[in-house]
Amino acid sequence: MNREEKDACVVRAQGILKTFQPEKAPLVTALDHVDFEAARGGLTALIGPDGAGKTTLMRLICGLMEPDDGSLMVCGLDVRENPQAVQDRLSYMPQKFGLYEDLSVQENMNLYADLHGVPQKERAERFAHLLEMTGLSAFTKRLAGKLSGGMKQKLGLACTLVRSPELLLLDEPTVGVDPLSRRELWEILGTLVREEHLSVLVSTAYMEEAARCGTVYVLNHGRFLAKGTPDELTRRAAGRCYTVTPPDGVPTRVLQSCLLGSPAVIDAVPAGDGVHFITRKPGQSVPLLAAHQLEARPAAERLEDAFMILLHADAEKKADGAADPERGEASAADADRNVQESAEALIASARQRPDHAPVLIEVHDLVKKFGDFTAVAHTSFEVHQGEVFGLLGPNGAGKTTTFRMLCGLLPATSGQLSVAGVNLRTARTQARANIGYVAQKFSLYKKLSAYENLRFFAGLYGIPPLEIPERIEAVAKEFSLMDRLDTPAEELPGGYLQRLSMAAALMHRPKILFLDEPTSGIDPLARRTFWQQITRLSAKGTTIIITTHFMDEAEYCDRMMIQDHGKLLVLGSPRKIREEMAMPEADMNDIFIAIVEKARREGREHDAVGNFPSGRFPVPDPRQEGVS
Repeated sequence: MNREEKDACVVRAQGILKTFQPEKAPLVTALDHVDFEAARGGLTALIGPDGAGKTTLMRLICGLMEPDDGSLMVCGLDVRENPQAVQDRLSYMPQKFGLYEDLSVQENMNLYADLHGVPQKERAERFAHLLEMTGLSAFTKRLAGKLSGGMKQKLGLACTLVRSPELLLLDEPTVGVDPLSRRELWEILGTLVREEHLSVLVSTAYMEEAARCGTVYVLNHGRFLAKGTPDELTRRAAGRCYTVTPPDGVPTRVLQSCLLGSPAVIDAVPAGDGVHFITRKPGQSVPLLAAHQLEARPAAERLEDAFMILLHADAEKKADGAADPERGEASAADADRNVQESAEALIASARQRPDHAPVLIEVHDLVKKFGDFTAVAHTSFEVHQGEVFGLLGPNGAGKTTTFRMLCGLLPATSGQLSVAGVNLRTARTQARANIGYVAQKFSLYKKLSAYENLRFFAGLYGIPPLEIPERIEAVAKEFSLMDRLDTPAEELPGGYLQRLSMAAALMHRPKILFLDEPTSGIDPLARRTFWQQITRLSAKGTTIIITTHFMDEAEYCDRMMIQDHGKLLVLGSPRKIREEMAMPEADMNDIFIAIVEKARREGREHDAVGNFPSGRFPVPDPRQEGVS
């Protein structure tokens, strides 16, 4: 390698092979003879589904693992020969960064500076720069465990950068972080690249983040499917993207679910008042739309569209071997008929939904205090049967506290709260019989098989023993788990873990399903499957309460509320909120940020612990929904 090549690339991998041999399981090829380069002084992104090999590649680059074959040069050094020398020149922030929650912000930074041997004389200036950049200057004495999720991520980044590295590796740094904090984190990265000429390699589940990078690599099953600039990759979807508005009375998520089943459609997602979808071929007709006299309009392609096209093409390539062309055409025709039939049933179900379904959750003047700190302040709203209702807000906004009170996991300080007609303040056990709950961190028993987990939860929910096998079979079929029932939970991919958690929560046929950031860390393919399941459940009358940091998922909700610092800012449908904000074409990320920033701008100064002064924030009336 000549000097010019060495200076141009901070990472150069050629023919990298990495395999793992799990106990009592077939050999797993995590990386299959891949070639990879990361430019010096720029941002490079890795995107791919769960299990694609992104984290393995990062650990190899760090010298935490050795490749089975191939060459790997990092910062001009051979990682096999000089792992410690490479580690001295880079910084790595894994998905679960090791903050010490019982230490303060300052103490965490000092500890990491000690570990990296940063001289005392360099610390004051370096720390001041990092604290100012991350907005943590006023919080140096606060314990890390008392920080919001977004602040923890920024502290993790600051600790990673206590020394100035040549290369920064970030493994999904914004998973579980709200859009406002994500934007701030990426502004910090942009500043570091500009001012310190830092080289950054980041893996991310957010396509808008990958679009900020100079080069994007798409990884799947240990192989690279494509690489290029965001614009180069996005052009792969040109001429295949459309928008369609659903029939009157049909939620966008219902039409989306129907389109995902069509052989002519590769992908579909709600977007504003319509559904954005990708056809298999440019200009291809979609029989489902013609049958309902719905007109598709051309739409601008996005990076996520190209990503989904690449994943589907890869899946089809693998399935090509046994394909019979004549049978394929017949199968496509059969699939179209099946899609049409199931779509008719789903659309009919949506149209038959009453305008005023029964109220299942009533919240009035709800307050939760922890000592002098008010986490939720005088919040009121209602949720109807069969509704998909979103609880949204920045990290530390109070939505998780609200969520836990609704589930009966946390008692309210004051106010009225009833679930399925039962007062949660006086009869929490009785109310919980109507509730299914999927925690943010899967509450499954890792050593137990999928079947054993389902059997355990069936017993926990009091299902009679003779009914348990039949009920397990029903939920396993509903969530496509039949071929995974004997697999230990710890060996299931993220998407299957999520399905198993939902199946466990629905064992006792609850009226209400609570989902706490269920898609955090889940790739786009698994998220599509998840929302199809939610759509079916809602159509059958199950009420869904969901928290999420993926703002595009707010489009699936019938209504949502946004909180900040314990106060309710917004209550209404996505369409209503767009109208109130006068942002008819904006995506939900921009709307979320605009709402929170507007509320913070309008004279609502908060004190040192993040509280708004009492009584200075008008709370929306649930009967007059909109933006405060």
